[in-house]
Amino acid sequence: MQQILFFEPSKIIKNGFNLLKQRKGIIKIKKDVKYLLKITDQGKNILNLGIDLTYTATQLTHEHLKTGTWKSLKFRSYDINAEHPETFPGKIHPLTRIIEEIRDVFLNMGFTESSGNILESAFWNFDCLFQPQDHAAREMQDTFYIKNPQYSKLPSDELVKRVSDVHEDGGLTGSEGWQYPWDREVAKQSVLRTHTTCVSARFLSDKKPPLKMFSVGRVFRRETITYKHLPEFHQVEGIVAAEDINYKNLLGIIEEFYHKLGFKVRFRPAYFPYTYLSTECEIYLPEKESWIELGGSGMFRPEVLEPLGVETPVLAFGLGIERLAMLKFGITDIRMLYKSDIGWLRDLPVTDGVKLE
Repeated sequence: MQQILFFEPSKIIKNGFNLLKQRKGIIKIKKDVKYLLKITDQGKNILNLGIDLTYTATQLTHEHLKTGTWKSLKFRSYDINAEHPETFPGKIHPLTRIIEEIRDVFLNMGFTESSGNILESAFWNFDCLFQPQDHAAREMQDTFYIKNPQYSKLPSDELVKRVSDVHEDGGLTGSEGWQYPWDREVAKQSVLRTHTTCVSARFLSDKKPPLKMFSVGRVFRRETITYKHLPEFHQVEGIVAAEDINYKNLLGIIEEFYHKLGFKVRFRPAYFPYTYLSTECEIYLPEKESWIELGGSGMFRPEVLEPLGVETPVLAFGLGIERLAMLKFGITDIRMLYKSDIGWLRDLPVTDGVKLE
């Protein structure tokens, strides 16, 4: 049986048109667009009220002033609610803002700022702070040791001898020390500083009390990168040395410091190798109805002060700045402070200072 094919004329014409359109110079297409406008009810109401077609000027020109026509001009009013293009002004990085805020607090409390080297000897980073040479913090898994230069220069033989005596038998402090043979070569090892307390030790060796000093700087520890740990972060430390300084003064100064940052603080006992008495500071978070540890403090031990030639009591306290920044900006991942997330940075307010609430 023969199959009969039927074609729709409109389809044949359309296919032919498409084929011809692909060839240049055969078909020329001209579009004729028509619009149908209809006045809405709101538009009718506006027309009933009447439309003022008076010319309004948008700006005052030199020609207006020269000819005097500005006297008869009607200037267009500004609509403060009108849409405007979004702008992204330059601003200080949030971590830098908090560091500057902390620096201002210390300076206003009468402290002097000091700084130190990122590359330190184990002597200043550990030994002069009465940390024994077999302390766990000195292990490779906690500290970055430097290959070049592998060793650093030690201070005067007199100071080195006093520190050695304190470690071995307590020296002139009356303590028993750590009861081991102190190794000068271990003390010469070069490390990336693990805390800013080494800055305080150097300052005490050069300056005589009374004194009030603080330092802000980067420190390094062999930490696995997580949402709350980094191998490189910032630490701030303060010390006060005077004849009549005691543990009550320590608590009072810390409370005033955190109060100026906008925090309510409480204290609990703690242990640090180079301070006694020692305490950890906790600040209260109203939104979470909980306390969080934010810093450590204490009175420097005689084993720290005697080799440095300091005969007055010395109080010390410090905190990690990144943790403070996380609380301030409501972030739960410390890596956000270093990701340079442009969206997050743009959304942060532009302020002259940081108000911690």
